[in-house]
Amino acid sequence: MGRLFVIDLEGNSYSCKHCKTPLALANDLISESIQGRQAGRRTYLFNNVVNVTFGQEEQREMIGGLHTVVDMFCVSCGFDVGWKFLSAQQQTEQYKVGKFILERFKLLGPDGRPCGPPRVTWGPDPEPYRRNRNRD
Repeated sequence: MGRLFVIDLEGNSYSCKHCKTPLALANDLISESIQGRQAGRRTYLFNNVVNVTFGQEEQREMIGGLHTVVDMFCVSCGFDVGWKFLSAQQQTEQYKVGKFILERFKLLGPDGRPCGPPRVTWGPDPEPYRRNRNRD
């Protein structure tokens, strides 16, 4: 393997959740509401992304129709972070061509915290039970 070159980004940026390598500037964010590969998983659409390598070109059926995409991997750790749109069949999806998708739950935001949805806890608040238990 050759020497690894990582581009540093100046300003607020999104980075790989696993190794903290910078991937995209917050200013390059186009949309936060693109549907991901799995139902309920949101993604971010960017104009530009750095520090990634690309996989094989493939056809992928998505909510907006058939697209040609390549998966993107973090250049530092190899983690699958998203994909790039190469072409779209539907006219209404043409705005995505040449743009990059980063999956939200695989990123750290500009504040350094995970971008994924907040952790959901089910059931009642356990705090009252802890207080009563400690009275004995």
